[in-house]
Amino acid sequence: MTTHQKNQSILLAGASGVFGVHVARALTEAGHKVTGLGRGQVNGVRADLMDRDGLLRAVDGQHFDTVIHAATVLRKPPMRHRDMYATDALRIEGTAHLVEAARATGATRFVAESIVFGYGYGDFGDHVVTEDDDPYGPRGTSPELEKHLKGMRTKEQLTLGAEGLAGIALRFGLFYGPGGTDALLPMLRKRQLPAPADRGRVLPWVELTDAARAVVAAVERGRAGQAYNVVDRTPLGFRAHLLCVAEEFGLPKPMTVPLWLTAPMPYAHAMFGSSMRVSAAKAERELGWTPVYPAARDGLTAFAAAR
Repeated sequence: MTTHQKNQSILLAGASGVFGVHVARALTEAGHKVTGLGRGQVNGVRADLMDRDGLLRAVDGQHFDTVIHAATVLRKPPMRHRDMYATDALRIEGTAHLVEAARATGATRFVAESIVFGYGYGDFGDHVVTEDDDPYGPRGTSPELEKHLKGMRTKEQLTLGAEGLAGIALRFGLFYGPGGTDALLPMLRKRQLPAPADRGRVLPWVELTDAARAVVAAVERGRAGQAYNVVDRTPLGFRAHLLCVAEEFGLPKPMTVPLWLTAPMPYAHAMFGSSMRVSAAKAERELGWTPVYPAARDGLTAFAAAR
């Protein structure tokens, strides 16, 4: 296990987002100095990743050891394909601009938030997905899915192939926990969040503070040019996850609907119809990362108790 510089100066794009807040806290607790970057940033670097010239002006004359890309434009769960278009663009143009800005600041390391859906949407059956055995960013089975997969594929290519930077991609499972699960609670309380029957389908999950610790591990111990799956050890269907949330918070169970009924929400329909078992063995072995919460039930129990 290679250990890199401690007490780094880090530029964190997306520091004010749900995930970014956890990442900033974890990095600070590990002894690093974090400067946030975002459109609404007040005490850091204020810039829009989609504005190349403005971004380069904003970082001019500043130095950072590592740059982290955890920026997002999503403010609520995407339901339709067009809900993802701004994210698709951010993954391509925004990443290219941030890589250029990282070089301008003299950074030597670039860590990017990625996602397991880059392996594709669909049913992987009992196959366990790994970084070395499964291609990332295969061509989508429809023009809409290809648009999303192109964004994920390109973001990783820009990260892992960035000249002069040690690029690392972290392929996260679905986030839940403080700041993430909160948005589901009022909808479950009002029974406004129906969920299709899982029918054996499962998805990979990761609690937000566990995911943030993986970022710290990648900053300190990640290998250049490598991607790591970051998921817990217990895949769980989407409806089964919502049932856990409802039980832990004493809320009504979500209504069960057939999968076909979600077709008018085509992006959500593609996610609901997917099933994927993903291994984080590489991250555990090379980064020394293990989830504090090996199952979503564990993380949700802790979250509910803390509230």
